[in-house]
Amino acid sequence: MRVTGEGGVGIEVFVDGPEDGTPVLFMHGWPDTHDLWRHQVAALAQDGYRTIAPDLRGFGASDKPQDVDAYQLKNTVFDMLAVLDANQVKQAHIVAHDWGAAAAWGLTAFLPDHVHSLTVLSVGHPNAFRDAGFEQRARSWYMLLFNFEGIAEEWFEQNKEVMLASHPDRADIVKALAEPGALTASLGWYRANAHPRTLVSGPLELPRVTTPVMGVWSTGDFALTEQQMTGSKDYVDGPFRYERVEGAAHWMQAEKPEEITALLRDFLPQHSPSQ
Repeated sequence: MRVTGEGGVGIEVFVDGPEDGTPVLFMHGWPDTHDLWRHQVAALAQDGYRTIAPDLRGFGASDKPQDVDAYQLKNTVFDMLAVLDANQVKQAHIVAHDWGAAAAWGLTAFLPDHVHSLTVLSVGHPNAFRDAGFEQRARSWYMLLFNFEGIAEEWFEQNKEVMLASHPDRADIVKALAEPGALTASLGWYRANAHPRTLVSGPLELPRVTTPVMGVWSTGDFALTEQQMTGSKDYVDGPFRYERVEGAAHWMQAEKPEEITALLRDFLPQHSPSQ
């Protein structure tokens, strides 16, 4: 289905499972599409959940605005509200990864009435990310590089096989990013939300998270430290659960799908509305 998001941006949404099932909204990150969640979507839909998996703006079949400001995280929050509304969903479980997780933290903090629970993979609370210090900043070197328009695109073309070496769907991702305007659109997420000024700015003023949260981090993640995930508990007033996935890289839901699906099957029923 096609949903009109913030600013008229078209968002392509893929829905599965019974119409009366408890809804689960999946939010991917860079450089992916809804397909990253294919294993979890298939399993949860079979379990009776209503799975809602959009291509976030700038990716896949969704619109790819050229304006960098279009990729501010707040716009994705409004996109997701439009997606839920189009599916007549008032409240959903949120399962999110990478930039999708960053947006999901904001959605959950500011609009908790729309969220049964939050599961974040790889990316912890924005202020826990900031608190994680020099090691996290060092791992985030590429985020600064991606802010240099033109140079970043050229660098990625030269180094894409190395940059995406641990991605199970590397060939498909490289092909998708080769489409006209796709790479620059995807880098808009970094240019809108990870400007160099964030290195010296203070913590974000976000409401405390009152929704149940499960944070999942994988030991082979080249870009993110364990501290930025475990430290997220300091910003959560609701129940916080931490899970560590051994031997998986950044895209753990595709590399170890059974393990991630098992975690969701254990966590989501604990925080679902009574049937």
